[in-house]
Amino acid sequence: MKPLQSSHRHSEPFHHHSQPFHRHSREGGNPAHNRWNWIPAFAGMTKRVVLAMMIILAAPLAAQDQLPPAPLAYKQLDDPAQEAKAQALMETLRCLKCQSQSIADSDAPMAGDMRHQVRTRIAAGEDPEAIRAWLVERYGDYVSYAPQNKPIMWPLFAAPLVILLLAAILLRGRFRRSDTKESGE
Repeated sequence: MKPLQSSHRHSEPFHHHSQPFHRHSREGGNPAHNRWNWIPAFAGMTKRVVLAMMIILAAPLAAQDQLPPAPLAYKQLDDPAQEAKAQALMETLRCLKCQSQSIADSDAPMAGDMRHQVRTRIAAGEDPEAIRAWLVERYGDYVSYAPQNKPIMWPLFAAPLVILLLAAILLRGRFRRSDTKESGE
């Protein structure tokens, strides 16, 4: 015969109050918090792995600024006419890093690379406007100080005129109403 079990809840084996119930704490219960700690070699290794990955990913960024400048970044072309063409074009192209200087005035490595490209293509006999079109295609319209007339640009140029026209219409209507009130009194 089985002994009678008490219906009192403290007698049940899973309701011990001597040990607190740790459902989501790091000490017990949730194996997701310490999934690598079951292998002693992996304990504390995740911080090392993250640090190593950060160093590996940062190395190319640090190395990029240490590269020597492009050969024609600071050297002028031998032909003065070609150098004049290159200089005129470089003064109308914006440095993408500095954003307020032309590539002719900027000391940024990217501007040096762009100067090299311009001088190399001018020396090869390419037309300056073809070089500008290539740079705009590669870097976007922002690279050129000379805006291009595209259909998408017309609202940008027409908006101030439309606003002035609306202001003139509103002011004209306002002055007409005040004139009719004064003459009617």
